[in-house]
Amino acid sequence: MTETPQQTAAERELTRRRVVVAGGATAVTATAVALGAGLASAQGAPEAPAVKGTYGSGTPTGTPEACYVLTTETTEGPYYIDADKLRPDVTEDEEGIPLTLRLKVIDAETCRPVRNAAVDIWHCSALGIYSGYEAMGNGGGGGGGTPPTDAPTDLPTGPPPTDGPGGPGHQEPTDDERYLRGTWKTDRHGFVTFRTVFPGWYRGRCVHIHVKVHVDGTWTDAGYEGGHTCHTGQLFFDEESVLLSALVEPYSTNTATRTTLDEDTIYPDNGAEGGLLRLRYKKTDIGRGVLAELTMGVAPDETNDSTE
Repeated sequence: MTETPQQTAAERELTRRRVVVAGGATAVTATAVALGAGLASAQGAPEAPAVKGTYGSGTPTGTPEACYVLTTETTEGPYYIDADKLRPDVTEDEEGIPLTLRLKVIDAETCRPVRNAAVDIWHCSALGIYSGYEAMGNGGGGGGGTPPTDAPTDLPTGPPPTDGPGGPGHQEPTDDERYLRGTWKTDRHGFVTFRTVFPGWYRGRCVHIHVKVHVDGTWTDAGYEGGHTCHTGQLFFDEESVLLSALVEPYSTNTATRTTLDEDTIYPDNGAEGGLLRLRYKKTDIGRGVLAELTMGVAPDETNDSTE
């Protein structure tokens, strides 16, 4: 687009931003189409599950994210363990609905992909248990009973101080288990893909996955060293998908009181900007697998590790 002599500085800046946003949107859409054809997003990353038919609610796959919008920072929670498992498949032997989690990390100011970033994810099992903290339980029990069919009736009486039943602040691990945890790197397009299972729930929180993004470090044989954390957040699931998952074993045996997305005290209630995932699955058979996607806008020059 050619500037005219009559354009003010403000008008030129607005025009520039529109062009960048449009270009970024096209790039995201084109990449999403390529990924739909089975393109892996990181070396050794798993392929997405084959899901066809009627898909769940949420923004359609491939819808471009707006640039110049930072993904909301949220609490780290008490159950973070520093990256000691470098792997794209964090499932181990955990039972549950197969979940392929595909994230794209971009610089929220320039819309450019953030390459070679270290992305951590961790979440509870289908029964609401965190590895490394099995002694903490799931905050509401598990085993027996029937799955929820509507909003829970026995709601928590107050908001949890952090993220789970362990109390405020970081909790020291109680065991050596590390299932449903892992760190992997973004490729040159900013993509990283994990294979895991659909998370369950525990008292006081809706269904979610924790995430951190680390930049400016070095990948070595020993792991990811140095750098800083530019984003600490959580990823969320819409209510329809959670209700469907609750009909599938072993989720159907989880009798912990369930908090819905709207009732959660940590979800910022701002859609994709706040970490709400785009989901694809067959409504009549969610047990076959779920593909979850999101573009995350971060500020690489800033430190957001939830400790300040």
